[in-house]
Amino acid sequence: MTIAHPEGLKPRKTPRQARSEVTVEAIFEATIQVLLTEGLRRLTTTRVAERAGVSVGTMYQYFPHKQALLYAVLRRHLDAVAKAVETAGGRYRGQPIATIANGLVAAFIDAKAARADVSRALYLVAAGLDTSELLDGMSRRIHDATATLLESAADAEFDELPLVTFTLLSAMFGTVRMIFERGATPATWRGLRAHLPAMCRAYLRETATEKRPAPTPPVPPSRKTTRPGK
Repeated sequence: MTIAHPEGLKPRKTPRQARSEVTVEAIFEATIQVLLTEGLRRLTTTRVAERAGVSVGTMYQYFPHKQALLYAVLRRHLDAVAKAVETAGGRYRGQPIATIANGLVAAFIDAKAARADVSRALYLVAAGLDTSELLDGMSRRIHDATATLLESAADAEFDELPLVTFTLLSAMFGTVRMIFERGATPATWRGLRAHLPAMCRAYLRETATEKRPAPTPPVPPSRKTTRPGK
């Protein structure tokens, strides 16, 4: 799915060569580091360029201003989370509902916790940008992947699949965001990895019905053949 950029937040160009990709990667990483050390208010394109080891002119080749840069960094982070859920959808397709819940939650937590510093910094960024289109697009990707995965469950089905999917994801997203806002510790992450899957398993069991077997196709009636002359 292609996500449109709000007017004014479009990157000037997309890196297409390995050298350009390395440059943009350095700019993205520098942006995160400046966010964490200086804060959003003190983040400037000059500070980011210095941290990335590139000129301000090079930065402007890709991003016209600070807001476009922050939007691009946020977009990349959200894309990684969506891809993690989509990958889990392929890996656990057709499994029992308990396996699906465990795998889905683990994939989401791993994607958010892999760079907890990035997730924490970008929650602040999202509040100050026009991210409605971006967030809606990524949410649809995650919702569609999750609904397809739940629909494939080997031992359960859901009469209200869209509502179940929405509620499940709301519980996952809300819980993880609260962890970041309150300051996650290693002990908190360990507890979350045990308790959030348990909560999701219980919810899915409560809202599921036993999978009905597929109808058996009717057997065509046998035809008696007669030999010529009989």
